[in-house]
Amino acid sequence: MMDESSTRSHVSEGNRLGYVRSESMDSTGHPSAAISSSLLSRRSSRLSSRGSISLSREMGDSILNSMRHSLQSADQLLGDTDSSALAQVIDSGDRVLALEDNGDEDTTNTLDQQKAGTLRDNRIHGYSSRGTGVPPESSVEPKEESSSAKVEQYMLSRRLDYASYLIHLATFGIFGVFTRYGLQKLFGPGCLALTSNQSPLYLDLPSNMLGSFLMAWFGIIFKTDIRHISDHFIVGITTGYMGSLTTFSGWNQAVVSMSSKDHWAYAIAGIVLGMFIVNESIRVGAETGERLRSWIVKCIKENSSIGTKCDWKHLRVDTRTKHYVLIAVMSILLSFLWVLSITLAIIKVRSLADGAVLWLGCSVAPPGVWLRWYLARLNGQGIGKKRSLKWLPIGTLAANVLAAGIMASLAVTAKAVNTKRSTTVLNSIQFGFLGCLSTVSTFAAEIYAMRSSGQIGRAFVYASATFMFSFVLGTLIYSVPVWVKHYQ
Repeated sequence: MMDESSTRSHVSEGNRLGYVRSESMDSTGHPSAAISSSLLSRRSSRLSSRGSISLSREMGDSILNSMRHSLQSADQLLGDTDSSALAQVIDSGDRVLALEDNGDEDTTNTLDQQKAGTLRDNRIHGYSSRGTGVPPESSVEPKEESSSAKVEQYMLSRRLDYASYLIHLATFGIFGVFTRYGLQKLFGPGCLALTSNQSPLYLDLPSNMLGSFLMAWFGIIFKTDIRHISDHFIVGITTGYMGSLTTFSGWNQAVVSMSSKDHWAYAIAGIVLGMFIVNESIRVGAETGERLRSWIVKCIKENSSIGTKCDWKHLRVDTRTKHYVLIAVMSILLSFLWVLSITLAIIKVRSLADGAVLWLGCSVAPPGVWLRWYLARLNGQGIGKKRSLKWLPIGTLAANVLAAGIMASLAVTAKAVNTKRSTTVLNSIQFGFLGCLSTVSTFAAEIYAMRSSGQIGRAFVYASATFMFSFVLGTLIYSVPVWVKHYQ
């Protein structure tokens, strides 16, 4: 433990910069070849001097080194880095696919290197061989064995790759909506009565807390580990599930609704208390995630020291068969969930039975997830020709403000029409489509990244801008008509 603490305290700026470049690989595509070649050469020299018996010990050392880097992801997330990388590190949307179409030199070189398998060791939690924190076989085995691994790698065509992302996003998004609905019912007025849209503890607070906590685990600490298995899977978990589990538009509408009734103390408390709870959730998630990963790596190291080899290569989705099997399974699951949701939505809405909001919400959830993922391509791109404010996650900001504005318009429409069927349909769109279009987990993770990198001022400006634009827009669209028309 003393050695690990000393190593962590002496992490260089170069390692932190390497982390950012690795985490924003989807957008920038500039791997750290120098670090990769250095680690590969060190492992090769150790292997030749210690012989085949040292394979397991070498594996343990490499995993421990990977862990030391990963522990910095929560404490020194991003460090002194390019501000555009800061805005993209949590979510860069489909920008990686757009870059492939552009065919610029840097991107082309990066894709060629990935296909050839020559650069496998440039990410913070481990190695870019799509394994979970375990050194790639090619880094510790003879070259003649690693050449066969290169041949096995398979990359999907762009269209199929894009379709796979959409399938994963929609599937996990529906699961996120299910979870959010369950938490609303559990903690809401009908059961535990701890949350309500008429109090600072708004109805979506439990789901926002859970989503932010899990985002620290899967979006920060374990992100690269899971990405080594499948890029589509990690996008589905973070952007799909946790982005849909949390909702900013519901939070903002609860605040706007309280302010429209002149409950300004509750409205302000809802913003301040809600932001504090969400920030603490992601901080606790990062700390517990670090400890969990430390324990996992410790167990792997102990097993490797007694000669037990931990081989994660079979989990990687890196062959044609694995890719197509995964796509087929996720497609079948999505088809089942979507058809079931649409069928039950039609039945429930016609009879106005319980569950109509849930099933109709699940039916319209996938387009919301897809739109948010598409808007995430704007993160880190700046504004205007000079690309100013590159540090600002514009895509996330646009998604949250847009969803807040549409939700306010649907809420005031429901009051104007004031029929049970129209209210059910409009509430379903708010709950499903807009709940998935907006997100708190990504929003909180981006603020946490800024704060952890020392950019507290930018974190405050980003959070303030999001709430200010959303609240003002909601007030103009919802509160003003309510005041003028005296809607109840």
